Amino acid sequence: MKKINITASILLSLIGVSQAQVKPKRAITPASSSYTQYVDPLIGTGFHGHVFVGASVPFGAVQLGPSNIHEGWDWCSGYHISDSTILGFQHTHLSGTGIGDLGDISVMPTTGPIMTHAGGPKDTQAQGYYSLFSHKDEVVKPGYYKVKLKRYNIGVQLTASNRVGFHEYTFPKADAAHIIIDLQQGLGWDTPTDTYIKQVNSTTVEGYRFSKGWSKDQRIYFTAVFSKPIKTFGVYDTVGLVKGTSLRGAKIKGVVTFATTANEKVMIKVGISPVSSENALLNIKTEIPGWNFNEVVAAADNAWNLQLQKVKIKTDSLSQMKKFYTAMYHTMIAPSTFNDVNNDYRGTDKKVYKHASFQNSTTYSLWDTYRALNPLYTIIQPERVNDIVNTMLAIYQQQGSLPMWHLMGSETNTMVGYSAVPVIADAYLKGFKGFDTKLAYEAVKATAMRDNFGGLKLYKKLGYIPADTMVETVAMGLEYSIDDAGIAKMAQKIGDKEGYAYYAKRGKNYQNYFDKQTGFMRGRVSETEWRTPFSPFVSRHRQDDYTEGNAWQYTWLVPQDVDGLVKLMGGEKPFIKKLDSLFIAHGDMGKEASPDVSGLIGQYAHGNEPSHHITYLYSFVHQPWKTAEKVRFILNNFYTDKHDGIIGNEDVGQMSAWYVLSSLGIYQVNPSGGQYVFGSPTVNAASIKLPGNKTFDIEVLHNSPKNIYIHDITLNGKKYDKFYIDYQDIMKGGKLVINMTDTHAE
Repeated sequence: MKKINITASILLSLIGVSQAQVKPKRAITPASSSYTQYVDPLIGTGFHGHVFVGASVPFGAVQLGPSNIHEGWDWCSGYHISDSTILGFQHTHLSGTGIGDLGDISVMPTTGPIMTHAGGPKDTQAQGYYSLFSHKDEVVKPGYYKVKLKRYNIGVQLTASNRVGFHEYTFPKADAAHIIIDLQQGLGWDTPTDTYIKQVNSTTVEGYRFSKGWSKDQRIYFTAVFSKPIKTFGVYDTVGLVKGTSLRGAKIKGVVTFATTANEKVMIKVGISPVSSENALLNIKTEIPGWNFNEVVAAADNAWNLQLQKVKIKTDSLSQMKKFYTAMYHTMIAPSTFNDVNNDYRGTDKKVYKHASFQNSTTYSLWDTYRALNPLYTIIQPERVNDIVNTMLAIYQQQGSLPMWHLMGSETNTMVGYSAVPVIADAYLKGFKGFDTKLAYEAVKATAMRDNFGGLKLYKKLGYIPADTMVETVAMGLEYSIDDAGIAKMAQKIGDKEGYAYYAKRGKNYQNYFDKQTGFMRGRVSETEWRTPFSPFVSRHRQDDYTEGNAWQYTWLVPQDVDGLVKLMGGEKPFIKKLDSLFIAHGDMGKEASPDVSGLIGQYAHGNEPSHHITYLYSFVHQPWKTAEKVRFILNNFYTDKHDGIIGNEDVGQMSAWYVLSSLGIYQVNPSGGQYVFGSPTVNAASIKLPGNKTFDIEVLHNSPKNIYIHDITLNGKKYDKFYIDYQDIMKGGKLVINMTDTHAE
């Protein structure tokens, strides 16, 4: 799938063609016991999806999967469907990010002469131990991965619990069969700084891997327990074999060797911990005490089924089932567990916190996920929301500010804004009470009041960040306004009148970036001067006034105050005219444009998050049919059941969360306690499991590829006239009936 640029007229004609050619099929409902059958983890492994492939459980610490030999940006997760190489099976991976990292504790089975250099087809050094594989030999399911290493004729099966990776290798007859534990290997920017490995006894190896990369100071400990006694154990540095059975250095490797009979199975349980090898062993003993591989596979499958069945849908096609449940699956790879079974964890200050009162987690792509993923969690993962907030508050206490893009106990400081704020504000405004409200309010204000972060000192003084002082000032200021509006709503609910007045004013600072003469949000140098030259089309990746985008896309980044943006543009008619133009505008973004700007309809870019709310803006100006047309087109064309079926980086669940919510017919535009705006559901029915044995049922009448418009809605049998539904009305349980039609009223 390539970038797509579609004018509004072509968009409507394509909708018409699809309606004429596609007939509704018999409704499909999941079997009562298996939802994982509809998940295809290979969706998003092509194009720029960057999704994780391997074995994990929902929100698990372990993401155990193969890593290809790195060939560039599209290998951020370690895997791309175009590749046929494997250099190891690693226990941590990212899913959908635009930067590569992790890839910790790499394990590779081999036979023959010992090789400790991974190598690759283009490697000028020794050939190395990597292997080719065929996708025909792969089986990929939630919680399970299978492949054959062609070079060694070794069968590989992987599964996982929360903190333990479980390997089963089927060896050929070999006098010298090996399992390499390579602590040098990492993904993307990851570089080891200190590694250690030690043989503990005849079946156990332990150690640690410290590294730096996107995560500045990552520390992971491991213990590996083998089902077969170790015959010999060798430790290697960059020069070669070192005497003894333990070694510390920057790039250490351990090699376990034994003889195998034909088709002999050797299993390994690898526990990981942010705290210690002892805790890693405790994780193994607690989570996978035995050696029944199939039992662990079944447990992982059951864990995924329990999560997936929180939303039971009916659709017209198997393709829609696969898209929906694969999207749900992708929303639960992260945030990932970052503690041990005894609740010990390592904080961002590198101190160990014992027996924490909450479940600590990591991998927070907040600039992406605050828009749809976190609002989705408040509906289908309410039991996790308090732990997410408590994790953020602990990070605040340890580093003095809320997380920005937190990864494995380190702040990456990636992207713009302080996007933990709308997540916390949203939770508070929706009534979550499992965290310290006073501390939460303190944390959001302290994070917003820093002088040494992202132009905030000037932003507080001037209401904008001068464009000649730094890059990305427009994106930064617009995100700050969104965040500040969330703080204002918290202040209002808490009863802090002074705080409300102050942050409500800051929430309007987006107005300072709007140039009424050009009609765009643009870089401002002073009260009287705009940055020149100016083109609303040009985008220079993180080198201009925008973040992965241009003025066409960022002009709409005011989800917290759509009515204010309408007024700023001169009223509904000019607003609608401008919004219509977004979807037909053509222009050259330039050679330095970000590859993240994909999934284009005119200048609307669905492949990147700042655009995700825009299609829903029509409903605020009494043209919901335009929302329906564009949302339905995106659902049908920018998400498919193919390998390239995600139009941009998955971004740790955000792209998929947009799909899940939108296919149900709703989307939260305002990220802080906002309402869920109606769009154009593609499901025929859905039942959402809620706390207290309640359900929220959605029935979509007369739905079809032709009937894309909402004719009328009833809620619990009563006519419903709002263009949105409140969170509390969803969580009370009940029944929403949406009646679809093929026509709309102007």
